[in-house]
Amino acid sequence: MQLGINLGYWGAGMDADNLEVAKEADRLGYSVCWAAEAYGSDAATVLSWVAAQTERIDVGSAIFQIPARQPAMTAMTAATLDSLSGGRFRLGLGVSGPQVSEGWYGVKFDKPLARTREYVEIVRKAMTRERLSFEGEHWTLPLPGGPGKPLKLTVHPEREHIPLYIAAIGPKNLEQTGEIADGALLIFPSAEHLEETTIKYLRAGREKAGKTLDGFDVCPTLPLSVGEDKDVATLADAFRPYTALYVGGMGSAKQNFYNQLAQRMGFEAAAAEVQEKYLSGDKQGAAAAIPHDLIDKTALLGSVDRIADRMKEYAEAGVTTLSLNPAGFTLDERIASLRAGTEALERAGLA
Repeated sequence: MQLGINLGYWGAGMDADNLEVAKEADRLGYSVCWAAEAYGSDAATVLSWVAAQTERIDVGSAIFQIPARQPAMTAMTAATLDSLSGGRFRLGLGVSGPQVSEGWYGVKFDKPLARTREYVEIVRKAMTRERLSFEGEHWTLPLPGGPGKPLKLTVHPEREHIPLYIAAIGPKNLEQTGEIADGALLIFPSAEHLEETTIKYLRAGREKAGKTLDGFDVCPTLPLSVGEDKDVATLADAFRPYTALYVGGMGSAKQNFYNQLAQRMGFEAAAAEVQEKYLSGDKQGAAAAIPHDLIDKTALLGSVDRIADRMKEYAEAGVTTLSLNPAGFTLDERIASLRAGTEALERAGLA
């Protein structure tokens, strides 16, 4: 199992520190550095900045939002980043959510699976540098009856095949991801529940495509906070607002993928309470209602030995790249967490 680092969103006042974290992860041998986007910083600019100041670590979008870009533009960006980084780019895609898709981009959040499938097909086709033509439900290239003609990508990517990941949570999306992608980007993964909530759907998708999970990258992001085992409850409390935001506030009351995931892990009553409180404006109450076990099962908390044991559980459950979000109020604390992650991987015998 390999380790990655997830920088999250840029522009939160820690940009200089984030760059140093990425450079330290590069020095420590982490395999990939991911950056996110929602409706603030864009991932492509951040990744080009990180790639220019690192040497070995891959840079990946977690994610480029599908409603934000036409698929041909995503192919152009991917090819450019792969070329500039010397073949170190990983393309992560996702549909975002209805509030961002419709509120920020003005793109209707309908038929996300079909849109994703077409989008991936167009991106892959464009990246082959053949002349691009496509007829689908959501995209037609070139537009009929006009001056457009099939064009081909003029940039030569560093590699013939750039790894393509999809952010997936729900069963149908996971199955499609297994079928059409090279990896899955996961959030709030529990090693204990990974087979029933995730792996079995990815496996079914791979089987549809006549493939196995061999070579497919199962890549969850987990918060990491190092401390004494006796202080695990306190370490977990720091992630209550983060967990409440996703379980309670992402999406709408009818459509929250993270809330549904918490329910599938056995936290039905708590998930409903957290969402009710969060959407009514009681964010503190929502955070307080998050069960400790939900945080502990979806984060790496405690001593290096305890974290090493958890890493073994994730590896045994099928995780191939574990991306860490290191906690800390200072750069030194975050760097220390990164180093602890490397030490834990070694103690687990997974390095």
